[in-house]
Amino acid sequence: MNEYEQEDPIPQGDLALQLTALPRETNGFGDIYGGWLVSQMDLAGTAMASRVAAGRVATVSIDRMAFMVPVAVGAQLSFYTQTLDVGRSSIRMLVEVWSDDPLSSEWRKVTEAVFVFVAIDGSGRTRPVTPRR
Repeated sequence: MNEYEQEDPIPQGDLALQLTALPRETNGFGDIYGGWLVSQMDLAGTAMASRVAAGRVATVSIDRMAFMVPVAVGAQLSFYTQTLDVGRSSIRMLVEVWSDDPLSSEWRKVTEAVFVFVAIDGSGRTRPVTPRR
């Protein structure tokens, strides 16, 4: 068991996005592209980080990513986010992806990563995170 695997895994955080893995997102072996999955994780993380920041955010880094299982076409993917830390202008967010395979009825963790976002203003300059009221 590696550091990403839990003995009795459950999603961490809030559901931010759900979608179905489609054939257009597959490689020659019929598995979903990792890069496509990362882009969807970024969308889910951005949506939640922008709520925390009460405005526009930009992705500045992705840490600790590992793919644990392949994703088949037709799998229902659920993206969960959890705010780990809020700094003066940055937000560290855990993003997990879980797969519900309709053929096998298996619920499995696919991957996770820590995304760092920075709050930015209308000109694209860093700004302080505004606390939500």
